[in-house]
Amino acid sequence: MSSGHRAMTFFVALLLGLVLVILGLAMSWPGWAWPAAGGVLLLAAVAVGKLLIPRHPARVPELLAHPDLPLPQAQRQEYRITHVALPSCVPDYDFSFSATVQWQVLDMPDDAPVINPAGLAVDAVLERARVVTALQPPHRSSLAQHQLDGALATMYADDTGRVTAMAHSVELGLPQQDRERLSRLSNVRKDEDVWEHERHYERNKRAYLGDDVLKDTGSAVVWWLSRNDEEIEGAVERIGMLAQLSAAARNEPVAPLFEHLAYPQDSPVSGSGEGHETGTGSEGPDAGQDGPAFEPLFATDTLLSWFGVAPDDPDRDLFATRLADVARAHGKTHAEETLMKSSATAEPPVDDSEDRAGPQPPDAAEPSP
Repeated sequence: MSSGHRAMTFFVALLLGLVLVILGLAMSWPGWAWPAAGGVLLLAAVAVGKLLIPRHPARVPELLAHPDLPLPQAQRQEYRITHVALPSCVPDYDFSFSATVQWQVLDMPDDAPVINPAGLAVDAVLERARVVTALQPPHRSSLAQHQLDGALATMYADDTGRVTAMAHSVELGLPQQDRERLSRLSNVRKDEDVWEHERHYERNKRAYLGDDVLKDTGSAVVWWLSRNDEEIEGAVERIGMLAQLSAAARNEPVAPLFEHLAYPQDSPVSGSGEGHETGTGSEGPDAGQDGPAFEPLFATDTLLSWFGVAPDDPDRDLFATRLADVARAHGKTHAEETLMKSSATAEPPVDDSEDRAGPQPPDAAEPSP
């Protein structure tokens, strides 16, 4: 019993004794009653003392030399890993991964096996990083690095449940040689895309000209009118030329319906079939090969003039060559040969400066007749 308990018991016993004395005097107890009252008072003091004893004695706090401080956190350990190869989504192109791995050892029973916490932490971080990089293309290493920063920034327990690990100061890159290879491959793919689009455009253009615009004379006339809808008379004047052009695109002779427009009677070129009735009646040297002889230089010059190419135009041969390419693409070999022959035999413009200058006086040294 502590001193506090004893003092409390004494005061209670004293109060009970005073009460008994007052009662005895007031009631004039006989002499034998006073010893009995003293016994009762002693028993009451003992009972009060037992009641005042606490069942769980209070623990006296220890006095510390310093004020209470927060409990220190468990210390994290870290390890730096550098230039670890991690796969990308493209075979043979691996990222180079570097980071600082941090870990904490978890509480385990005393009989748990001894571990290497650094190895477990590094393996857990690499496994988490591999899941991210395996989905990224190698040329996007910067984007993958930022994704790894977020994926590895949280402490997670490893598969064994012995440590929690995270990583910071993440670096992800691609070797210089692989970057150069990817750059060259990217340039080649871009060039191939451009080339393929150009080929597709050229095929569409040839198909449009050969299968739609120049499939017959009527389609050619309608095409010309759609581009020159206010020049109806010009379209009529060009029917013969358009008939020649559509026939050249198909590598066929001009349809008899348009021969009189394509080959006027004063033209030095003879036609075929009914067109021979207006000529000499004899067949040309090319008859019997591809049908009537294709309009050579005269028709080709007319065709080029319709396109606005003058005989002295420096681009005349180039334009005729391109028309020959169109004819060759559609299998019109006769038209191709004629156009190529026209570009090869084009005569330069005649210099009429002497005609414009007028007659010249006779040479003084030449004797007069």
